[in-house]
Amino acid sequence: MPFATSRTVALTGALGHLIDVQADVSSGQVATVLVGRADTALNEARDRCRMAIINSQFEWPSSRRTTILLSPADLPKRGTHYDLAIAVAVLGATGVVPRAALEGVVFIGELTLAGGLRSVPGVLPMAMAASQRGARHVVVPEPQVREAAMVPGLEVLGMRSLAQVVAELRDEPVPEGAPVAAMSGTRLLSWRGDQRMEEVDLADLAGMEDARYAVEVAAAGGHHLLLSGPKGSGKTSIAERIPGLLPDLSHAESLELTAVHSLAGALEPGDALLTRPPFAAPHHDASTASLVGGGSGTVRPGEISRAHCGVLFLDEFPLFRADVINALRQPLESGDITVARGEESVVLPARTLVVLAANPCPCGDFHPDARISKCQCREVQRRDYRRKVTGPITDRIDITRHLAAPTPTATRDRFAVKESTAEVRARIEQARARQADRYAGEHWRLNGHVPGPALTARWPLTPEATRVIDDQLWDGQLTRRGVSRVHRLAWTVADLAGVDRPGVEEAEVALRLRTGRPLLAATVRRAAG
Repeated sequence: MPFATSRTVALTGALGHLIDVQADVSSGQVATVLVGRADTALNEARDRCRMAIINSQFEWPSSRRTTILLSPADLPKRGTHYDLAIAVAVLGATGVVPRAALEGVVFIGELTLAGGLRSVPGVLPMAMAASQRGARHVVVPEPQVREAAMVPGLEVLGMRSLAQVVAELRDEPVPEGAPVAAMSGTRLLSWRGDQRMEEVDLADLAGMEDARYAVEVAAAGGHHLLLSGPKGSGKTSIAERIPGLLPDLSHAESLELTAVHSLAGALEPGDALLTRPPFAAPHHDASTASLVGGGSGTVRPGEISRAHCGVLFLDEFPLFRADVINALRQPLESGDITVARGEESVVLPARTLVVLAANPCPCGDFHPDARISKCQCREVQRRDYRRKVTGPITDRIDITRHLAAPTPTATRDRFAVKESTAEVRARIEQARARQADRYAGEHWRLNGHVPGPALTARWPLTPEATRVIDDQLWDGQLTRRGVSRVHRLAWTVADLAGVDRPGVEEAEVALRLRTGRPLLAATVRRAAG
């Protein structure tokens, strides 16, 4: 029977679907028909595959009707990575390759007219989806073998051309082939890389004890942070040091993050599994699509997803467009982002520690003391500027800190304790280990991820601490959402202090972190040991 089936993977955001590519070659009106909701780029695969087969010295069934079905047919399909699966299905239908050799194998790759293979974005999430659905063998373009091999238990075969794939399926000697070109995108600033994050250390910052402790709590529990203060107060400096405080990613987190970068086409040949938390700092004129994801046709991850398990720093936050600011509501609350485009709706991971930075006014020179302030802004300008960092967004921020420019005394204090990033990271790792034990078997990892009802029911504060927080609620100082966030903060404060259950002291520290009130000196000294 002139019929054969190969398999590939369709991606809907970060979700992969196993696709049967069924080819039927039979008598009838001569034509090549591709069905199954294919987009324009995929429809062009008919011509690419035909010329690739002919130029690889195989026969295309030009005198017969060729029907190619991408099943399930109701699922939208986009991209050029279907080429290889289509070509081997047609060759299986014409008897060039054994149909049995196609079983259990997933084919991924774009074909050139000469029959060569080209790299495609999203190989890692496709390989992950194939493995989760029982596939144990996958064929990919040669430069992407290392990427697909990041999935445990998957046998990966890297090929350079269609001729090589056919020879392998026929159990014949594999011919030589021209090397596969890398994807067109490449890093222009490779001399910088991510090393700039390793070159900064907390010990370089003078003073700022209050902000240091707040950053430690944020990193330990995965809490969002707002830093406000005049220019020169150190907002950017301390934000750039947060990634260094975060422990290495777990294997599951590494796979998630690397899959997102693969989906965005940001991985290059030779890139290994990402093991360090990323840091993203988009400019304030960034569009909504660039920040949360989107685009025409295929939905691509935005900066907030590419910073998954790391830090997203939004400097000069009030200067971001209103639609961008409002788009942050969902990821700040749930840790993922839903992007809807026409008939397509995709969910992308966005479990990111978001750090916002804002000046007190447009010029950044405002100070409450009129004798010191150099601000030239009008009051209405300052009010409109501050309005952007209030309301629904700041209600979703766990920690608020108001920074002041360091004084000459603080910068010249030779006896001040200057803890390094490594010292603080060690305490954070211990606090996260306590959280891992507490949430073992759950789908959340840190205090900042736990839903409020679960905390209240299973990990409550002491009755005295609960009353302290409830008093703030009844006085109108906290919203219901704020109560849950203070509860989470209290647990992180307790984890850093090695306390088994948060009490009044931890609740009061959490309230100060939440409301922006200065921390007590004793709290900061105790945290630093």
